[in-house]
Amino acid sequence: MSKPALLSIHQALRKCFQNLENNQKVWESVLAECSPLMVSLGNLAEQSRALSNIQISNTPLRDFPDLEERLRFKLELSTDTVLGKLNENMSSLQSVRDSISNQVSAVVHLYEQNTDILDLLTVTERSATGPSVSDMMGWLHDAERHFRQQFLRRKTVLQSLRPGDLSLLESAPKRWKSLESPSAGDHIRDTLCKVHFFIESQ
Repeated sequence: MSKPALLSIHQALRKCFQNLENNQKVWESVLAECSPLMVSLGNLAEQSRALSNIQISNTPLRDFPDLEERLRFKLELSTDTVLGKLNENMSSLQSVRDSISNQVSAVVHLYEQNTDILDLLTVTERSATGPSVSDMMGWLHDAERHFRQQFLRRKTVLQSLRPGDLSLLESAPKRWKSLESPSAGDHIRDTLCKVHFFIESQ
């Protein structure tokens, strides 16, 4: 491989890993905001179900006119508010996914543009400060796939929710939590550690 081509690929890889590191922090921050919102959604659904199971007319609260309607309206309004915030957070997660996908695509495109002057030794060679080009390309593909799959799964859960479907709303926190993938997050953090000196060596 010619020296300029290798340097440009290294530069693109550094930029991509820096982007990955920044977006990983944003992703984790947004997910941290989503968890209590999902719990709130489940709680609101439980309250709505409890309200449906109570005959207010048979309780001392029967003296308050339209109480059940007002309580139900308040619960529905709160549910809509929480769903709105979750949809906003999904937009943030989508921005992270798109940013990572675009960066990885740019690196792959640059790599493919230079395939005619690539040789196997150069792309598989490791140094004291940096992994090989092929290793780094593989790690970026893994990370991009992780964010793409995670976004799609979380979007599917959110799109399945309907304000009137109490069973789905009650099970939402558990389904959302089941999508957590600590091992994938650890893998990305390990990757960023492996490329730390490479990024710093520019």
